[in-house]
Amino acid sequence: MSYFRRAYVPGGSFFFTVVTEKRAPILCTDTSRSILRTAIRECQRHWPFRIDALVLLDDHLHVLLTLPEGDSRYSARWGWIKKEFTKAYLAAGGSEQALSDSRIRQRRHGVFQRRFWEHTIRDEDDYARHFDYIHYNPVKHGYVESVQDWPYSTFHRWVKQGVYPPHWGNTVYGVMEFDDLDITAME
Repeated sequence: MSYFRRAYVPGGSFFFTVVTEKRAPILCTDTSRSILRTAIRECQRHWPFRIDALVLLDDHLHVLLTLPEGDSRYSARWGWIKKEFTKAYLAAGGSEQALSDSRIRQRRHGVFQRRFWEHTIRDEDDYARHFDYIHYNPVKHGYVESVQDWPYSTFHRWVKQGVYPPHWGNTVYGVMEFDDLDITAME
């Protein structure tokens, strides 16, 4: 049996990857985006946190979030978001992936993978690299040739605020590399 050790840093910033069960391409539909948005906002009302960066792809999402001072309960937040999304998604007619007998006995649903990948942000450089990685992810996966062409990302918010120029991350200027990040565990 695997045992996962997570770093809980009160008030810290964290990078997350959350993946659908069997990589089902369900997250970018209008219904799923609305359900996810509602689940995140409801969670923020119960347990505040700030979303610094987010990208939504068909089968996974990446998020950079910051917790309030003294709070380290990100696992509770993700558990709640995934549970609420799953309930609403299935109620809206969404389908789940086939489950093993043991998962059925554990009363699991086949919408999200059981766990998530987490990385504790160490410093400003680490934060900036993960921030860029999140926004560049649709280009990395071949969905678009320019970050600005992917609609399901906080990139557009950061362009409006002057953090990124509009054509940042366009493959015309070359492919960005993130070899310094442990991306094999993220994807």
